[in-house]
Formats: sequence, C-alpha cells, structure tokens
Amino acid sequence: MRKLVIFLFFFFSFALIGTSQSFYRYRFEEPWSISASIGPTQYFGELYSFWKYNEGIQPDWNANFAFNYTFGTHLRARGEFSYIKMSGQDPPSDPRAYRTPRDLHFRARNLELTGIIEYYWHPVRVPNIHRPLWNPYIFFGLGMSTNNPQAQLDGEWVDLRPYQLENNPYNRYIMVFPMGLGFKYKLNVYMDLKFEGNYRFTLTDYMDDISAYNVSEFYLDLVDDYVSGKNPDRLRLAIRNPDFLDDNGLPDIDKILRNNGRVRRGSGLRHRFDGYMTVNVGLEIHWSQDIFQNWIFRNRIYEKRFRFW
Repeated sequence: MRKLVIFLFFFFSFALIGTSQSFYRYRFEEPWSISASIGPTQYFGELYSFWKYNEGIQPDWNANFAFNYTFGTHLRARGEFSYIKMSGQDPPSDPRAYRTPRDLHFRARNLELTGIIEYYWHPVRVPNIHRPLWNPYIFFGLGMSTNNPQAQLDGEWVDLRPYQLENNPYNRYIMVFPMGLGFKYKLNVYMDLKFEGNYRFTLTDYMDDISAYNVSEFYLDLVDDYVSGKNPDRLRLAIRNPDFLDDNGLPDIDKILRNNGRVRRGSGLRHRFDGYMTVNVGLEIHWSQDIFQNWIFRNRIYEKRFRFW
C-alpha cells in the first residue's frame, strides 16, 4: 500500500509537470507584444486641402515602433514612437484655391510619442493559439510631436520657426490626438499582420509655418528687417509670390508697400487646425517565455513538436 501511494504520487507529479510544460505557452500569461510598421504620410493644411479641393495626394512616409499591452477582454494599450516625414507645396494646388502664385513650400521631419487605447471586435484576452484569424479595431489616443517646419533658401533648407514670419511665435512641441481604424490578420501563433489608418488632429495651425491670410498685419516689420539688414531673410521667406519680386528674384519693396501688404499667404481658415494622416502596414509579435525555442530557434529537423499554424 505504501509503495502504491508513493508510485501514484510520483506518477501524478510528473504528469502535472509534463502537462504544464506542454501547454504553458498556450495560456494567457504574456499580455505584451511589440510591433513595427511603415507607410505613406499625407499632410493637411494651408498648402493642401483634401476636404475642399481636388488636389490629388502629396505623400511622404513614416515608420513607427510600439509596445502593446492587453488589459481587458477587448482592450489593449499601446505606447508608440514614430518618425514622420511630411511636406507641402503650391505647384500641385487646385486652381480654384488661388494658392499657386504664393510659391510657398515646406517640409518637416517630426518625432512623435503617443499613448493609444485600442478596442477590438473579437476578444483579445485569450491564449495566443486562440487568437481569431482576423480582428478589426478602432483606437484613439494622446501624444506629443516635434514641430520644426523648414523651407529652402538659396539652395539650403532652413528652420522656419525661429524666424517668426508672421510675428506669432509657436511651440517646438505640439499635442496630437491620433484616432482611426485598424485590421489584424493572424499569421501564426506568435505573429500578426496589421493594417492601420491613423489621422492626427492637432491644436496648431503652424505645422507648415503658415496661418495668416496675407501679410498686411506684419509686412512693415518684415520690410524694416529687410531694409535695415537686421534679418533680411524674414521677408524673403514670407513673400515669394513672383508678382512681388524684382528681376533678381529678391523682394520688390516698392510693390509690397504700394499694395499695403495684401500679399496672399494662407487660406484664411483660422478655425481649422493642421493635421496629418498615416496609412501603415506592419507586423506584431506576441511575446511569450518560450518564443525563442518554439518559434525563432526551433530545430526543424531533430525536434518534433505540434504546430498550430
């Protein structure tokens, strides 16, 4: 009887250990994942209006890396770091916008850090093996981005923010409010393919360094800086309309003064802040204790395991 009890004890102990090792990776105890994606960027502002005019697209690109955490049946949190390139210029402008003669342009290379909450159609608090084949989701969040527009002057790109071309200083860092739609497709136990469209609302009208309808409110300061030699580049960057340049491509002071500074600069839509949209495709890897031995470094010749993908 004593031997039987000892035998049963060791039998169930080894069985329990074997079961826990065999199925440990399929229990939901690793809520973390990492993801990365890349795709086009489209800016919306004084140099581009998708909503009002037909101006095609002026795409740039972006890339991001994120940490994801599952904290509810349908909810996940995401901390994301992004590099975002955007630009705009007058030449592709819709003629109905009357913006082409300004000859203005900008580019920006921004860094963005955001915190995002995602809500999924199907439950996400499940073991990796039970994740659905496809899972759409919506999301919203809050973040911060650098804001450093540039323009070309004499063949070189210069930072516009320090010049305060409209006598209205703005911050180097801005708040952004990302929101959008996404879709995930399960590639295997550990990895998803993801597609996502993300529009960022902002609280600034100076992502392109342009806000005022014309320069009439501050043109005398620009002219004074140019004539005195204190900061002549301010006028050269603010007014590029060919109708107000001389034969050497420099500002024609007499024309600007006679026109009382009514030189077109922005769209005049001051109630509408700038924004930008990204459309990305990427991969998400769901973390697990045995991800290396069971997936990344799995010996496909000598080691036999059940596969669930």
